[in-house]
Amino acid sequence: MADPLLVRVARREPAERTPVWFMRQAGRSLPEYRALRERHPFFELAGTPELCAEVTLQPVRRHHVDAAVLFADIMTPVVGMGIDVRLVEGVGPVIDHPIARRADVERLSVTEPDENVLAAIRIVRAELAPDRALVGFCGGPFTVAGYLVEGKPSRDFARTKALMYREADTWHALMEKLADQFSRYVAAQVAAGADVVQLFDSWVGALSPADYTEYVEPYSARILAAVDVPTIHFGTGATEELVEQLARAGGDVIGVDWRLPLAAVPEDRAVQGNLDPAVLLGPWDHVEAAALDVLAQGAARSHVFNLGHGVLPQTDPDVLTRLAALVRDRTAVVRA
Repeated sequence: MADPLLVRVARREPAERTPVWFMRQAGRSLPEYRALRERHPFFELAGTPELCAEVTLQPVRRHHVDAAVLFADIMTPVVGMGIDVRLVEGVGPVIDHPIARRADVERLSVTEPDENVLAAIRIVRAELAPDRALVGFCGGPFTVAGYLVEGKPSRDFARTKALMYREADTWHALMEKLADQFSRYVAAQVAAGADVVQLFDSWVGALSPADYTEYVEPYSARILAAVDVPTIHFGTGATEELVEQLARAGGDVIGVDWRLPLAAVPEDRAVQGNLDPAVLLGPWDHVEAAALDVLAQGAARSHVFNLGHGVLPQTDPDVLTRLAALVRDRTAVVRA
């Protein structure tokens, strides 16, 4: 039996059409997810294998997308390291005792991956159709380190950069531990059944290319090299130069957000993206035109259709279903 469509496109193999899935498709906009959230806190949902698997599969059933993406938080792998994380509604991850000095880093433990996450992956892979991929998920080391140092989401990452510049040894010690933890995490996801792994560096666009090279690239490269399945490397707000550096760090597929054309991705990689999630809040004729423009940009490439970031909570699920059908229908005709 052939590998899932997403896997084949990630390897830049010939494919019958463009695969489509959406970052943050699990949860947020789905009423069936919100019904579960009324009864279960986030970490209970993500940490209970049967519930996590259910949320992971919900958008596949509804939207008929080509991949399920593991329902997990970007902070999931650090919870076991000795970090207390609270998810605050409307804010994001909050750390009550941020990392500020070398002793804080020394207290962090590199641990085995959470078995509940792996059990959820096994359930999903058993229930998912063979032609659909299961995408494993891991936050980028810079993004996660930023939360750990800032204590909450930040616009300028001043504390994080101050640590990088003033205490480089402490920064590199932190990144070493995160790279070790995340490498184990993604390798275990693949062993449990993940077909693809995405490294999601939400805040990497806050860095200059020079800082990325010195302070981040080796660690992202180590995580991406820890698995033998196709990988997707995505960074929000990246410049064209930074996209080239992301590709140098690794990733069979390079994702870009809506601020860059798909052509910004080097030709030797598949490309993922890049419809602005906010477009889905407008009328269908605008959604359709914007989606067709993305498909036109990706027509000559191995292209995975996705948004330029995650699904917004206020998105109408029916629009996502309609968009997925549009991508399937239009690209199947073009490539028939």
